Amino acid sequence: MLITTDYLRPGDEADRFLRGRGLETRHLPMAGRRDPGELAAALAGIDAALVANEPLTGDVLARAPRLRVLVRTGVGYDSIDVTAAARLGITVSNLPGINANAVAEYTLGLLLAGARRLVQSASGVANGGWPREDGHELRGATLGLVGFGASARAVVPLARAFGMTVVCTTNVPAELRDPGVRCLGLGELLSISDYVSVHTALTERTRGLLGAAAFERMKRTALLVNTARGAIVDEAALAAAVRAGEIAGAALDVAAEEPLPPGSPLRGVAGIVVYSHLAGQTAEARRAAGLRGAEELVAALAGRGRFVVNGEK
Repeated sequence: MLITTDYLRPGDEADRFLRGRGLETRHLPMAGRRDPGELAAALAGIDAALVANEPLTGDVLARAPRLRVLVRTGVGYDSIDVTAAARLGITVSNLPGINANAVAEYTLGLLLAGARRLVQSASGVANGGWPREDGHELRGATLGLVGFGASARAVVPLARAFGMTVVCTTNVPAELRDPGVRCLGLGELLSISDYVSVHTALTERTRGLLGAAAFERMKRTALLVNTARGAIVDEAALAAAVRAGEIAGAALDVAAEEPLPPGSPLRGVAGIVVYSHLAGQTAEARRAAGLRGAEELVAALAGRGRFVVNGEK
């Protein structure tokens, strides 16, 4: 089996678990972009893989005839062509909720950093200045959650602890709703929120969901936070909206293309801060993802995967 997740290493807990179940492990950590041909070659002769967020297209999967199981060591699996995988007899699993607490804490960190202009202040001091601009308190502000999955639900008690009012979008199953969180249509949520935090999955429906029309609805003082997937936001429209003062700014942990390319419209825009996709990257979340991913892989090989996203579970 192949392991491409960059924080998993030979001899760690996940590796020992897999080897203890009689599996031979090979590590090829993902670091930046990887040529599809290289990935296809790495999957040749492989029965199962624990994978990072790299593009597993139908063409790549078709060149891995022995592959039976893919486990994504995270929540999002938009980088995998799950339809092609199903057609080829490959089960795909993710790990729902595995890093929810890490993402929630990080989200509050971005809210605080944006509200108090922490990055701009530190950068100003590093460049020889002494910035003294006013920030804002979170207390009394409204936080709009776009999506209400595990990470968004984990944000709610943290935001309440800061005295924020929390609202969410309406496509929330009844069993997951929080009586203290009002569910609104996206347009209304955008218009009343002081902070908008994105937690929805990337699908064809949500690709480019937040574009020029969305930014026109938001308050001029609003901050956009995205810890989900970069392509949910129209980056060119966001840059234009911040430059024009339609919204105050954005704190983005994800981008449509990662690492952020030199020509990205997000570069050089005062008010937009881009981070390096760190929301789920804590020692605790990584350990849990490695172990649960290894468990899911063994179970899926035996036809008992708990988190299969394509086909029968």
